[in-house]
Amino acid sequence: MKSILITGASSGIGAATAKLFLSEGWHVGLMARRAEALADVAGDHPNAHILPGDVTDPEDAKRVTQAFVAKAGQLDVLFNNAGIFIPAAPIDQTAIDDWHKAVAVNLTGMFLMARAAFAQMRVQGGGRIVNNGSISAHVPREGAVTYTVTKHAVTGLTRQLALDGRALDIACGQIDIGNAKTPMLEELDAARRASGGDPVPMMAVEDAARAVLHMAALPPEANVLTMTIMANAMPYVGRG
Repeated sequence: MKSILITGASSGIGAATAKLFLSEGWHVGLMARRAEALADVAGDHPNAHILPGDVTDPEDAKRVTQAFVAKAGQLDVLFNNAGIFIPAAPIDQTAIDDWHKAVAVNLTGMFLMARAAFAQMRVQGGGRIVNNGSISAHVPREGAVTYTVTKHAVTGLTRQLALDGRALDIACGQIDIGNAKTPMLEELDAARRASGGDPVPMMAVEDAARAVLHMAALPPEANVLTMTIMANAMPYVGRG
């Protein structure tokens, strides 16, 4: 049975992805800070492993990775998914604490989890890391300086891991998701509607999960370095 460790598995894209992989018969490690929410996602699946932890804590990153390997036997895939979106504001109105929070979760957390997974995959002779980037890794959304900057940095992490992992049979790819219907995006949509703006085009979160499954299930000799999956109606491509 193949195995995947998913961070940010308590809600949104992480929860939808965990449920899909469980239904496909994988060992699934579910990591987030809220154990009760993880239990709700896991349900009664015997191959679900609830692993509470904080991705910004180096010891938690290592502990959770090792605990999952002890349960599943090895770590085939890490879905490096945990992230936060700070309330929109221009840079001069963005609190320094908000900047530090975004960097801690969106970048340092991804680094720490990738570091722990990479070490395990080196020992076992290979594996795969899928980083959750964003459309914001390519183009910004107004007032989203913390999210945009950190997601651009994730692209650098992905490329470096793909290069450094090549000789070790460790593949790394990035999925850039645009407007999957999650609680975070629904809040953004509500705020936009309240200010008289147009609705935010969305796609089902399950479609994003299926894209992650495609990347994760590839044979070791194949890798999707970058994939963009988005709501078809969102204004991502075009000219001003």
